[in-house]
Formats: sequence, C-alpha cells, structure tokens
Amino acid sequence: MTRASFTGAALTVYLKELRDALRDRRTLLVVLFSSVLLGPLVLVAISGFIANLEARAERREVLVIGLEHGPSLRNFLERQTQTVKAAPADYEAQLRASKLQDPVIVIPPGFEDALRNGDAPVVEVVSDSTNRQAESGSHERATLNIVWRGLSTDLLEPLRVEERDLASVQTRSTQITGMLPFFVIVAVLYGALNAGLDTTAGERERGSLEPLLMTPPQRQAIVLGKWGAVASLGMLIALLGCFSFLPAQWLLRSDTLQAMFQYGVREALLFLAVLLPFAAAISAVLMAVAIRCRSFKEAQANTAVVVLAVTMLPIVTLFNQSGESPWQLWVPALAQHTLMTRVLRGEALGPEQVLVPLAVCAAITALGIWFVSRALTRAAIR
Repeated sequence: MTRASFTGAALTVYLKELRDALRDRRTLLVVLFSSVLLGPLVLVAISGFIANLEARAERREVLVIGLEHGPSLRNFLERQTQTVKAAPADYEAQLRASKLQDPVIVIPPGFEDALRNGDAPVVEVVSDSTNRQAESGSHERATLNIVWRGLSTDLLEPLRVEERDLASVQTRSTQITGMLPFFVIVAVLYGALNAGLDTTAGERERGSLEPLLMTPPQRQAIVLGKWGAVASLGMLIALLGCFSFLPAQWLLRSDTLQAMFQYGVREALLFLAVLLPFAAAISAVLMAVAIRCRSFKEAQANTAVVVLAVTMLPIVTLFNQSGESPWQLWVPALAQHTLMTRVLRGEALGPEQVLVPLAVCAAITALGIWFVSRALTRAAIR
C-alpha cells in the first residue's frame, strides 16, 4: 500500500469514527457538560463561597445569649462597630446542624458584678468544630477576654511585626483556584472514554469489527483513524474547557477573586499546549485497554483502573509538603496538573518542563497504537 492510499484509508476511518461519535447524544452531552459547563460552574461556585464569607465579614454580627447580664459588654462591642444580636434559644442545635454560621457568646449572670469586683468573669464562646463556618468565626473573638477588661490588645504584642508576603497575587489565587486543572484533566479523560470504548470493544460487541478487518486497508491505517477520532474528541474538550474560563470570569460574584484570578488568552493557550499531548496519550491507553475486552461493559470495568489512576495522581500534590519534584514531570496527569498550576501562578515554563511530559505522552501514544494494531492483527488471523 502506497503512502497516499495509507493516508487516505486512515482519513476515511477517522471521518467515519468521528461522525459516529458525534452522532451519539450521550457523547455530545459529555462534551458539552464536561468542557463547556463544568469549569465555569466550579469557578462560579468558588466565587459564591468567597462572596458569602466576604458578606459575613462586612456584616460584623455578634450573636449573644444573656445580653441583659452584660450591658457594658454590649456597649463595648457596639463601639467596635459590631452589630450585637440575640442568639436563638436553640442555638446549640442549630450549630450542630450547621444552620447557624457564627459562634455564640454566652454571658452568665453576675457578669457585671464580677467586673466591678475586679474578678475575671467567665464568658463562653460556643461553636461546633464540625461546623467550619462557625469554627472560623470563633477565632475572630479570641482576644475578647482581653478587651473586655478594658485593656488594649497591643499589650500582647511587645514587638511590632510587619508581614511581607513573597507570593504574587496569582500565586495566592491558586490557593482557591488550584482545583481547576484537576477538573479540566478529568473532563478530557471522560470525553475520550466513551469514544475510546465504543470504537474498540463496542464494535466488537456489535460484530462490526471483524468485517472492518477484512477490508483492504492495513491494520495500522485503521487504528490510526480510530485513534485520531478518539483523540480529536479529547482535544476538542481540552480546547473548549480551557477557553470556557474566559467568559466564566464575567459571572464571578467575589471582587477579591476577580482581582486575584488572572486568566487570559495566554493562560488558556498554555493550558491547551499542556493538555493536547495528554489527550492523545490517554486516548491510546483507553483503546489499548478496551481492545482486549469482548463487550462494552467489560471494557468499562477494565478502564476503571485508568480512570482511578488519572483522578488520584493529581491528589499527590496535596500531600507533598516539599514542593514540586522533578519526578512529577514523568508521571502523566500529575505532570499536566503541575504545569497548569504553574501557569495559574504566573510562573514561566522552562524547556525541560514542557519537553519531558511531551516525550512521555508521545511514547505512551506510540505504545498504545502499536498494542491496538497488534491486537487487531491477531484478531484478523484468528
């Protein structure tokens, strides 16, 4: 077979598989939701959470039980621009159920008498450690036991300490938006998953794979066409997913996040450059695993290992307290997550950081295509 006929056969298979994949409504829904909607929804959800925290901080509300026992304390809090409100009677139950967002200050009887006598009155700050919202608010009142006695909190600080943060604005924003690369990687994985299984194990189950192997084109041309269609779907999701964050920024509710999240066309293109080789490699891996299976359901069970590995590897960064390590660039999924996090931080990508994951993905892609071609050749012989 000449090179022209080989290319023509691979292109014919590619167009046929791509058309069949896009005709599947389930595939289209996966492409639409995972690439176009998932990223913006996650970003908007994060902004809503931060906006809620900012609104709580601006309200400056203090919930108190026993206001009648401490009028001087109420007067002090109001002079500190705090809004004092009576807590509900069932505040303990509401704190346990996370229905109450702020801790509750309990003023016992005899509070004023203890102050006049120079004693230290006991005031409870009630919260629930499992209620993260209320627990975070309790720390803001940790120094009240000092100011209630009419003392200045400066007495606790004999030295003036000025903080200087070396992290840039973009670097600090990754503490909030650092999960976005994970969602993009998972979107690419699931976008290629259904097509990769359908074009191999799915065709074998339907009985359409054997007739295809009896046609004149070489097995390599058939495999390249099939792989090209699966990889194109993964790359399409990568493209849509990377650029979906641009309009998503218009929906951010938090002014702080809008100022910190600096994601433009440059960042989207860098994300895409990192994800395209990964889409090609994961497509080849999925096809290599599924080609050994005789049914679509069996292929789903076997590829669950691949899905688990891809979703678990980026979590390594959460437990790695020593920072980035060179070996991370040699691990697919983890390397892409590391590089995209660097992009979000505004850090430059060196040649080694780009070439190592690219070479690994290229090797995995070639190995996967070779394995699928070998499996189809054996199936044709049988």
